[in-house]
Amino acid sequence: MTSEVLEGRTAAGRGIRVRFSADGIEEITDHPAAPDLLLIPGLVDIQLNGYGGLDVNDPSRPASELADLVRLLWGQGVTTVYPTIISADDATTTALVRRAVAARAADPDVAYGVPGLHLEGPYISSAEGARGAHDPAVIRDPDPDEFDRWQTAAEGAIAIMTIAPERQGAIAFTHHLTTIPRAGTRPVVASVGHSLASAADIHAFAAAGGRLSTHVGNGLPAQVDRHHNPIWPQLTEDLLTAGLIADGHHLPPDTFAALVRAKGPGRSVLTSDAAALAGCAPGNYRTAVGGAVTVGPDGSLRLQGTPYLAGSGASLLDCLRWATGPGGLPLDTAVTMATTTPADLLGLHDRGRLEVGARADLVQLTRTPDGALGDPTAVVVNGRLVARSNS
Repeated sequence: MTSEVLEGRTAAGRGIRVRFSADGIEEITDHPAAPDLLLIPGLVDIQLNGYGGLDVNDPSRPASELADLVRLLWGQGVTTVYPTIISADDATTTALVRRAVAARAADPDVAYGVPGLHLEGPYISSAEGARGAHDPAVIRDPDPDEFDRWQTAAEGAIAIMTIAPERQGAIAFTHHLTTIPRAGTRPVVASVGHSLASAADIHAFAAAGGRLSTHVGNGLPAQVDRHHNPIWPQLTEDLLTAGLIADGHHLPPDTFAALVRAKGPGRSVLTSDAAALAGCAPGNYRTAVGGAVTVGPDGSLRLQGTPYLAGSGASLLDCLRWATGPGGLPLDTAVTMATTTPADLLGLHDRGRLEVGARADLVQLTRTPDGALGDPTAVVVNGRLVARSNS
């Protein structure tokens, strides 16, 4: 097996030379004279609805579009992604998971880059504000039989499920997701989100196997009780890892910093929540999710004519830039939150890390004159150099 080499500096500043092949990372050696390029593991995005006009939630589009999405994300340093299907009726959800299955079966890059799917709903709160851009007509109580049909259609690929623990039957459903074995599948990571759950609901959810919080601080009404709201118990519940959208619009810098400090970086994950219009030019659009959506000059996505966000307009790399700039995180902390922590949460213990024996998913990036993250100069996916720039 032919080996190749990339050089650069880790997020902690160590100069290294990494030798890799399709077998994985074979050797990491100190290299004090390494170029001033950041060398980090490939980014792992556990919540993404689309990017660059490509839409995970439009069943009319061909299955091959998922392959286009995976390859487009390489240019953003994302080497592992969990396409996120939002609340829909039974037939639409079934069609969308089957579309993903077809794409994974037809293309080894998709099979590798998409190890699982994330269902964000439909078992969430229907309350205004909490439901976000989800269609209230399809939101409903959890149905284990319905979910099992989706998991069968997905050939076991559903890996994350966002639910509201206060819905009728949600705690038993969480137990069903996380502890009842189904042939050929792993337990699903149950996540609380788009929820007005009480503290008792959230702690019961965690006790039943819940392990994640979907975009903490978002998916809530603009006004909540200052003490009795879903945020505090999610922060105090050590079994839950917090997903945080670091796009500069979903969370103000001080809020973001406070949430990370409360959970600790080891229980915090950066997510993009990117929608299909992320990366698109400013203007008014129509999409399968949200309907009429405006891309603002600042890159935000909002339901047209309202202040309500309709997903994120940022890639995970954009979020990493913001988290290490206005968000105030040290680079090595933020990189871990976008690589190792999400990979471990999903059981991908051979991804998201610069270690001998790990998968060779690597991103080499420039640095701007002020030290901020620049653009990818090389991207390696599963030991294969898929993109290189002379920048």
